[in-house]
Amino acid sequence: MFDWNENPELNITPLVDVMLVLLAILMVTTPILVYEEGINLPSGSKTTQITEIPYLEIQIDKQRDVHIISNNKKNKFSLKELPDNMVLLSNSHNKDTAIHIKADKELFYNDVMFVLKSLKEAGFLKIALETSG
Repeated sequence: MFDWNENPELNITPLVDVMLVLLAILMVTTPILVYEEGINLPSGSKTTQITEIPYLEIQIDKQRDVHIISNNKKNKFSLKELPDNMVLLSNSHNKDTAIHIKADKELFYNDVMFVLKSLKEAGFLKIALETSG
């Protein structure tokens, strides 16, 4: 005979185990999937030539002298004179002009940072430090 007052308990442990295994499989396989979009790039003109982008080169030697090379002209300043001369130079150059700084490795960190700060205050934004390597 059947007892209507008996409450059967559900065992959900196997269900949880199966779900955890499926979750682990999903987590492992998802990063492996690669979606590739086919992109058709427009064809460019092969007759146009790239013009050379003008840039300034700043060289700082061991004696803390700053040499600014622009348009094949070389100007020499002391480190103290640099901020005023950079403001004057910024009036004759575009602010988007790329500036390459070559500093001697014997210089102090503060000297190079002073040159960078002077360039930023003059309005130049594209500044790169060159290394040998």
